[in-house]
Amino acid sequence: MAKKSKQALGRGLSALLNDPTNDIRSASDTNADKVVGNIIELELEKIQVNPFQPRTSFNEESLKELASSIKELGIIQPITVRKLDFNEFQLVSGERRFRAAKSIGLNSVPAFVRLANDQESLEMALVENIQRQDLDPIEIGLSYERLLDEIKLTQEQLSERVGKKRSTISNYIRLLKLDPIIQSGIRDGFLTMGHGRALINIDNPELQVELYEKILEQNLSVRATEALVKSIKNPAPKKEVNTAKEDPYITATVKDLEGVLETRVELRSNKAGKGSLKITFESQDKLEKILKIIKGAS
Repeated sequence: MAKKSKQALGRGLSALLNDPTNDIRSASDTNADKVVGNIIELELEKIQVNPFQPRTSFNEESLKELASSIKELGIIQPITVRKLDFNEFQLVSGERRFRAAKSIGLNSVPAFVRLANDQESLEMALVENIQRQDLDPIEIGLSYERLLDEIKLTQEQLSERVGKKRSTISNYIRLLKLDPIIQSGIRDGFLTMGHGRALINIDNPELQVELYEKILEQNLSVRATEALVKSIKNPAPKKEVNTAKEDPYITATVKDLEGVLETRVELRSNKAGKGSLKITFESQDKLEKILKIIKGAS
């Protein structure tokens, strides 16, 4: 048996993987260190798509550009797979590279091999996915949520895993509370994360969508959206209607005062007869003239 293992190893990694007598299922198996943690050229037909893939949408134009780059330069960064069974592997990360390679007819790709259970595979896929630069905020929020719910990480553990502040993680997860229509708008690039964070403060989903449509129609900035939401959450107090102006006596009194003082006068009064008198003047000279009139009348 030892002789067979040595012969298989002499034929290289590909031969080792294709030898059922030397199938590697755990890190403690013979020659596991020759495969696990190494980059090998792996046939595409042996690789299964990851059911735990956190990414839910792939831009076709972007995939075409990647395929063109791979055709010209090859795959610069290997994909990561985990070994499932004999000659069976599953993607952990690199699905865009995997799809692009298939689209141009490649038979094999460089792959970094790992051994992992379902939970470890999910965690690796989610964490690796979050590090990407081209994810939209909703995808990131979904990945964070899955790490908390399915991997059972605390926010502190998650913060350490992904190298982000807990407040940043919370902001992404809160976006998932938005109405699905608005989430789609963020994913499609019609709204920014800043717009979404402002709209979260509106509890009514119907009102959220109404404001979303208003943002699109009026091309509102994030700051304008925040001001709009603030005005809805904290409306300015309604001014009491001054019914005193409708009183014929008050109206006549104001008219008489404005005639005597030759300036604008405001007179407010409540039902109990209490109120205030406001006299407007535009200069120091005018004020002195008004005072003389008042003193002369006293």
